[in-house]
Amino acid sequence: MKKLTPDSGPVTDYGASVVHYMRHRQPRYRGSYAGEVERPSPSYIVDMLPPYARVTSPADSVPSRHLHSSLNKIKHPINVVRWTPEGRRLLTASSSGEFTLWNGTGFNFETIMQAHDSAIRALVYSHSDDWLVSADHDGIIKYWQPNFNNVESIRGHTDPIRDLAFSPNDTKFVTASDDQTLKVFDFAGGSTDMTLTGHGWDAKSCDWHPSRGLIVSGSKDHLVKLWDPRTGRCLTTLHGHKNTITKTLFERVQGNCLATSARDQTARVFDLRMMRDIALLRGHEKDISTLTWHPVHSNLLSTGGSDGSLFHYLLDEPNTAPDGSVMPIPAVYDSADPSSAPAQPIYPAHKIPYAHDFAIWSLDWHPLGHILASGSNDRITRFWSRARPGEAPESFNDRYHIGEAAAEAQGTWDRRGGRHMRQVEEEQELEDEMDGLVDQKMPIKGQPGAGGGMMPGLSFPSIPGLPLQQVPGSGPGGGGLIPPPPVIPGVGGAGGVPPPLPFPIPGMPGLPAGVVPPPLPGMDLKNPPDFSAIAEMMKKAGIQPPPPPGAGGGPMPPPGILPPGLIPPPGAAGFPMPPPGFAPPPPIPGAVIPGGVTHPDGGNDQYDSSGRRRAPLPSQEESLRMEQSKGNYTRIR
Repeated sequence: MKKLTPDSGPVTDYGASVVHYMRHRQPRYRGSYAGEVERPSPSYIVDMLPPYARVTSPADSVPSRHLHSSLNKIKHPINVVRWTPEGRRLLTASSSGEFTLWNGTGFNFETIMQAHDSAIRALVYSHSDDWLVSADHDGIIKYWQPNFNNVESIRGHTDPIRDLAFSPNDTKFVTASDDQTLKVFDFAGGSTDMTLTGHGWDAKSCDWHPSRGLIVSGSKDHLVKLWDPRTGRCLTTLHGHKNTITKTLFERVQGNCLATSARDQTARVFDLRMMRDIALLRGHEKDISTLTWHPVHSNLLSTGGSDGSLFHYLLDEPNTAPDGSVMPIPAVYDSADPSSAPAQPIYPAHKIPYAHDFAIWSLDWHPLGHILASGSNDRITRFWSRARPGEAPESFNDRYHIGEAAAEAQGTWDRRGGRHMRQVEEEQELEDEMDGLVDQKMPIKGQPGAGGGMMPGLSFPSIPGLPLQQVPGSGPGGGGLIPPPPVIPGVGGAGGVPPPLPFPIPGMPGLPAGVVPPPLPGMDLKNPPDFSAIAEMMKKAGIQPPPPPGAGGGPMPPPGILPPGLIPPPGAAGFPMPPPGFAPPPPIPGAVIPGGVTHPDGGNDQYDSSGRRRAPLPSQEESLRMEQSKGNYTRIR
């Protein structure tokens, strides 16, 4: 059931449908179900049932409606899509060697990781759901735990690996490679048990029967071969396709059929009991690049084309040709001589011609059978589901069924709105991806100074992950922040505690007064600054200079410390405070601190937001006197 939430947008929540079915289900001998039956009206959305509640009605599970399109910030072609065993997430593998996890309900981004150094070509979960095996273009095979912890990496082939599959008991798995061979590996030992040779060209696909000792392979030599994994012997060769085999897949519910697709624009269904093709799937105008069986309905088959089209076939409903030129041919099982009867042509029950812009490389059904995921060369992962009651006419006229131009003419799609929606989706995926990466490699969002940023009220960069200490008396407000010294692992006291400073810092609590601090970084003690020149520059700028150092019998400032009254340079927050005994210059009455508060001493020392003292502003009397010397404002009003 699809619904809208205020924070996450459209989501597909199957919980209500499953609970509704569980409340009304009955044993099959009593009718199997006692609840309300769906009807083509929006009011019956609450009565939707999961696919396994209607195993005899595969037409109700045809995924004709587009749910969501997911894409990464940095886009790469999607080679493989696989639902996790529990169905909560979708795992995609790209040509950049990355794993991407998408949420299975809201379809938003969850996390991304670099799994391989080259393009990932195959990906499969074990039947026990405890292991994940992936293979890449360099012939490397990697073992993963469900939490994506890489346990093992082995060299499987020297050429790219195109497909792999687990045995029914998960003790072995088979790989198909461009080196014309198939290899059976022992999973626990990571070693090769046997090598299956017999193809005359690249092996493009393979699969292991879900319950029998039977391996199938498809090759660039147009042949489909069945193998005995115990002896390594080729049992039979199936002829029928006229071009490269792109996918071979056993049916998982009953295990009696085998589906194959090829670049001759057709797919075929073979009966393993008869060792011959019983159905010829037509309708594609370009090569068929992949196919998949429905996990609940054994007669529902979906195919993806190299032109981005997505077709769904019902094997017990042959349908007629689109132009009506070819009449339905009886099924092989209904003929007088099944061994010699021609294969039955079957046309799609539903077409989505514009599902993707480029070739569809991978298809995979959700374990419940209500969502189909597709990965394409257009770098987009799309999710498809059945239309809700009352939505069929509208969903059949979207841009995925009739194209962008026709949908825009009919008013079912707005090109400008589509671009805006794509931009919104990309921004949302970018935000999700940023959030996902923060949890793994970056400091917590909102932490002060995260990423080496500037701290509020300070003019020096902070160190990520180190807290700031409060120091009393370091600003006009009576307090300030200074960063602690960075801790170098392995240097200092035990436990990573930094060693004590070799000198005390004036102004810090618990330090004796009168201790000379170290000089400022970059200060040349041999050539100290000329304070008289600084005072002359302040006088020319109209700023009252401070009294000279040592005037009136006062002490001289230590090296590296500016005398009281000299303005520190910009960006010098945290400037060393003068030691006790140095009094500030006499204040000028009438000065006001920003915010309308008069200086406590009646002076004109003003402070900006960072706690730095600014120069006193010239009084109005001096300005009036200067203007009168020029001949202005001489007449008394």
